[in-house]
Amino acid sequence: MTSIRTAAWLAFLLPATLLGGALISQYGFGLYPCEMCMWQRWPHLAAIILAAAGLAFRTKRMAIPLILAATMAILISGLIGGFHAGVEYDWWEGLTSCATSLPAGGDLLDSIMNAPLVRCDVAPWTLFGISLAGFNFLLSVGGAVLILMLMATGRKDLDHG
Repeated sequence: MTSIRTAAWLAFLLPATLLGGALISQYGFGLYPCEMCMWQRWPHLAAIILAAAGLAFRTKRMAIPLILAATMAILISGLIGGFHAGVEYDWWEGLTSCATSLPAGGDLLDSIMNAPLVRCDVAPWTLFGISLAGFNFLLSVGGAVLILMLMATGRKDLDHG
């Protein structure tokens, strides 16, 4: 498998895994996302779509711009995660303080009163002192760098092949 194809698969699987983990933590374990958590999900969704399109192309030259765009989306999500982790660790102040998700249907006032309040400056879960936003930062930025390295190797193959 060429390094560009490997990069494309990584650009697809990394955000799919991270977004899937976020959804499992939300719906499986009740870790409701704050507003900044939601901001991190959108670039991952874009990366999944872009990488899937890149994987659909048989020619590397057609796939490369899509894989690079997916990589930039992964990097953006990671940087948002880094900012969010800094807010959780009290390194700086965030742009928002809390968010809530309202269920569809039913009485709006009851929904508002019973909705969970989720603060952006409090990590609902950590492992080794690293929050979910911190893990998103580490995995997304590290993954984006790895994808770019694979792409650079693949470009050399294209130039010499």
